[in-house]
Amino acid sequence: MSGLDDIIAAETRLSEVDGLNGRLVICGHSLDALAGQRSFESVLALLLPDVLSSSEEAVRAELAQARLRAFREVARLDTDLLSLSLTEALRALMARLPDGEDKSVALLQIAAPAAFVPALIRAKAGRKPIPPHTGRSHAADMLAMLTGDQPGEEHISALDTYLVTVSDHGLNASTFTARVVASTRAGYASAVLAALGALKGPLHGGAPGPVLDMLDAVATPDNATAWVAGEISRGERLMGFGHRIYRVRDPRADALKSALGRLSAVGGMDASRLALAEAVERAALAALRAAKPDRVLETNVEFFTALLLEALGFPRDAFTGVFAAGRVGGWVAHAHEQIQTGRLIRPQSRYVGPKAA
Repeated sequence: MSGLDDIIAAETRLSEVDGLNGRLVICGHSLDALAGQRSFESVLALLLPDVLSSSEEAVRAELAQARLRAFREVARLDTDLLSLSLTEALRALMARLPDGEDKSVALLQIAAPAAFVPALIRAKAGRKPIPPHTGRSHAADMLAMLTGDQPGEEHISALDTYLVTVSDHGLNASTFTARVVASTRAGYASAVLAALGALKGPLHGGAPGPVLDMLDAVATPDNATAWVAGEISRGERLMGFGHRIYRVRDPRADALKSALGRLSAVGGMDASRLALAEAVERAALAALRAAKPDRVLETNVEFFTALLLEALGFPRDAFTGVFAAGRVGGWVAHAHEQIQTGRLIRPQSRYVGPKAA
């Protein structure tokens, strides 16, 4: 490997994003074999085999205890913190957790967003946060802490599918940030906190909410074609379409659409909302192909993420936080992988300023 390749490339066993063929592989398993088939806990065991326990049951128990430890910070919520956006408040709570490179820190970082996001949603609405329960899975407990009720199996499965689907996705902006910070040996907490800062940006994790604004504006399936045409004629961006890496349809979109279909089939969501989304998707894809034939603008993960999280009861301003609850597994795994290399990430810049006198 040349010196330049050594600077810009990273070898990883964690995930492969095949943009040309629309395929995502996580630890040797295609997304199809994981989403809706394996639990979040079992995928964490794949991502961190030399950090976490190897069995799904053991990881479930360890994660449950870590949620309890993280929840202690909720007692320190105050009006100043609650006046922040939910993502900023999540970042502030995450900053209070201890740092280091040991297993307990890794577990705490992975567990914390699932404990903090429901607590912040409830506290910002003037309701009392609900503590975690060690007898539930990670997805089930996150939903129970949100609503105060025992969630149905179809809702648990839908959230579990989402957490698995977004758990890792190559060297995206937040994951690369986590690896850079981890390479300095700053610790897992520092790496996750930096990654969360990157995820906050609207070009990365802050985009799913506006998909629902688009659906609200369309209102009915009959309006989809005309509304989409109007947006394109004005040069507006259609939310939930196009991706920097995928040259075909984002495989994560299909995983989440399948989860929504299962949820709708058992009455777990408003079927008319899914029908509206499907009408908008059809209209948008047809219009984009006609208006921009030289560009590949297919459905991406954000489109069905918005619909799924809405169906599960999460408010729009919490979508980035729920994304973090899934992606944090990948952040910690990449941080660990980078630490194991023992190398500092130090890219070179290309100077384009004026010549020295």
